[in-house]
Amino acid sequence: MTAPRNSAVGEQQPAQAAKAAKPRKPTTTSGTASEKAPAKKTSAKPTAARPSSGGARTESRTALVRRARRINRELAEVYPYAHPELDFDSPFQLLVATVLSAQTTDLRVNQTTPALFAAYPTPEDMAAADPEVLEQLIRPTGFFRAKAKSLLGLSAALRDSFGGEVPGRLEDLVTLPGVGRKTANVVLGNAFGVPGLTVDTHFGRLVRRWKWTDQEDPEKVEAEIAALFPKSEWTMLSHRIIFHGRRVCHARKPACGACPIAPLCPSYGEGETDPDKAKKLLKYEMGGQPGQRLRPPSDYPGRPAAPLGAAE
Repeated sequence: MTAPRNSAVGEQQPAQAAKAAKPRKPTTTSGTASEKAPAKKTSAKPTAARPSSGGARTESRTALVRRARRINRELAEVYPYAHPELDFDSPFQLLVATVLSAQTTDLRVNQTTPALFAAYPTPEDMAAADPEVLEQLIRPTGFFRAKAKSLLGLSAALRDSFGGEVPGRLEDLVTLPGVGRKTANVVLGNAFGVPGLTVDTHFGRLVRRWKWTDQEDPEKVEAEIAALFPKSEWTMLSHRIIFHGRRVCHARKPACGACPIAPLCPSYGEGETDPDKAKKLLKYEMGGQPGQRLRPPSDYPGRPAAPLGAAE
């Protein structure tokens, strides 16, 4: 599940709950007249809520944990319907769909997998596929030759080493061709109920903007964010962050003026702050557009995506 590469994040200090220090009164030498000069009125237009500017103080560990958990609670209220955006009916389908999602959108994967799973419903079927036929079926997802090689390899491994079943342990999943920690955590969290963090491009971008971590390596990001939250929150936290990154906090044009957690964000202002202009940047159900799933959950408030080749 990918998107454009992360944009650079400005070096801004974390937001603080404490109020900013009041400015000192100016020192004058011209008598009381200058001391009592009336302040000029301004006609500045109101803007979206801004985060507190807590000066140059470093955010404490306790304050960071509290802010991170509050952001998670706020996102839970905004996205009570957050879910994995890949269509699947089994662990095998989710595994295959997640491998295909590299360097493309979940929408394109969801438009491609119906025909793929109709042709190869089991690991045994896919392991026996003609490589060229498989490549053509997954061609819309890009990098189809490399992905076909991974699908053939992981299907054969499932057949030969795991009895045709997707294993429910991370250490087993990462032995499969084309499967790394991110893919393994997606499968474990959504097919087996095993908590895990999905550190994709959206997740990494947002946690750095929020100053939860400054790490770039996905495994280091995973470790640092995991330490901020109870294990039971990891899977849903991933969904909420990825939802927010796809809909509001975009890589190039974050919609700061329409962001529900702007007061908690130390990077507020990197994107459009005018509320009306920011609303035009919102995506999917928040922007009145179809979602990424052809078969979304029943509580999803948006429209389902159109099949491949259909008018959208």
